[in-house]
Amino acid sequence: MIDFFSPLFSPLVEITTVQTQRVVRDIVFMVDGSSYIGGANLPYVRDFIVGVVNLLDVRPDRVRIGLMQFAENPKIEFYLNTHNTKQDVLASVGQLRLMGGSALNTGAAMDYALTNMFQASTGSRKRQGVQQVLLLITGGPSQDEVKKIADKVAVAGVLTFTVSAGQADEAYLKMVAFVPNLAYHETVVGGERDVAFLIDGSDNVRADFPYIRDFIIKVIEPLDIGQDRVRISVVQHSERPAPNFYLNTYKDKAEVLRAVNDLRLAGGRSLNTGMALKFMKDTILSPVHGSRVAQNVPQFLIVLTGGKSKDSVRESAGALKTDGVVPFGIGVKDADPKQIEAISHNPSFAFNVKEFSQLNSVQQRLNSYVNIVFLLDGSDGTKSGFPAVRDFIQSIVDKLSVEENRDRVSVVQYADKPEAHFYLNSHKTKDAIINAVSKMRHKGGRSLNTGAALQFVRHRVFTASSGSRRLEGVPQILILLTSKKSRDDVKGPAVALKDLEIVSLGVGVGDANVRELEMISFQPGFTYQVTEFSDWYREQQKGYCVSP
Repeated sequence: MIDFFSPLFSPLVEITTVQTQRVVRDIVFMVDGSSYIGGANLPYVRDFIVGVVNLLDVRPDRVRIGLMQFAENPKIEFYLNTHNTKQDVLASVGQLRLMGGSALNTGAAMDYALTNMFQASTGSRKRQGVQQVLLLITGGPSQDEVKKIADKVAVAGVLTFTVSAGQADEAYLKMVAFVPNLAYHETVVGGERDVAFLIDGSDNVRADFPYIRDFIIKVIEPLDIGQDRVRISVVQHSERPAPNFYLNTYKDKAEVLRAVNDLRLAGGRSLNTGMALKFMKDTILSPVHGSRVAQNVPQFLIVLTGGKSKDSVRESAGALKTDGVVPFGIGVKDADPKQIEAISHNPSFAFNVKEFSQLNSVQQRLNSYVNIVFLLDGSDGTKSGFPAVRDFIQSIVDKLSVEENRDRVSVVQYADKPEAHFYLNSHKTKDAIINAVSKMRHKGGRSLNTGAALQFVRHRVFTASSGSRRLEGVPQILILLTSKKSRDDVKGPAVALKDLEIVSLGVGVGDANVRELEMISFQPGFTYQVTEFSDWYREQQKGYCVSP
């Protein structure tokens, strides 16, 4: 099962007349009703569900909620179309009483949910393309088979998340976090990941194979390749998969680039992409061949094909996704767009172009441009560290490719109130931004309203009129530097930023509140704590922190 919450709150984009985003989901809570939870823990379970529901816009055309519990057998409390308002859902949750039981059949309950809760007759909007989510809350081990049923649920297009009893606080924090895609990892983290290419090696692409080689080279050139950083593998496929090299074959970028330049077409008459995807999961992305999935290193798969697969891709792709692999699908010429979408992590990770010569446009989207906004604590306690803050921003900007059609930067300073030094479309060159940063003066102020500042960057900076390209799919990054706990609420504004898929990093200095930073950040791991702002600058210079 997948144990992160990113797609739960990642919005399904609908462009309206006011250019807003709506979260549209069908979410079913499946609660362990056995003695493993017990009456003493029921209030915590109810509070957890209430906390989730309160974050959502519950109504028939937005988010629908269903609830069931299980022990030896499942029991439905209400369906996705039973309640039309948040108030009605919360009232029913408040009346939840555990059914009791000494054993759990989790697999059977999941299968029951699939065949009874996620149906059009009971309120599911799967046929309209609405994301289906199953949120499992459990306190004990299952007595029946879970893995096969979990795979079946995943292949059916339902995302499953698990919350273990006693971890509600941790899960609540994770709930307002996203898991970044490849572009975000490359832009923000610059750290460890395993990247595997599965490319079309059939006779049909022989004349275009140089384009495929060039595409791979352009994708991996910006990456920090090394056995302790980014590992690369390349596999060709036609009737059968044929590895060119594994994740642990080469130790540095020079070796990998040399191997890619030396690639020769494997050949073959047809494509069995489904078989090849299974090979990637079982062989290439396994520890014996260099995968670091057991160390929680992100796993990415880039599938490039020029034709339609003879076998089914859906089941193999679903198995990859349930193992936490993030696949990108790229279809060229005669590739089936539906197969490419089925392979991909979600439809926005699927790319289709008419000719192999157009792969350059796909590479540019994979190594995507960014909008970066710095939100700086300008309160009285940060005055002495402000020169180090300026140096930090300049060092980041110096690494960017600043142009109108490449990277854009904005800086906002705040204390009681926020104030923009410049917006994303204010400066068109790197020199202009660095010059503007050098002229910034400390704002000053006794208190800190971080929540209001987050709202400001959402409504005034990450907008098209201020130069944001969010609606064009360009990654949006917010780097917050703060020195103490906010006087106002940050949770609501933080969730609103995440609903727009804005990636936030929190840098805490001195008396900054760690829990508050984790709530604001993209995920808790995107939070950094230093004694002085100058310490953060020194760490960044060493390459330990932000690395665009």
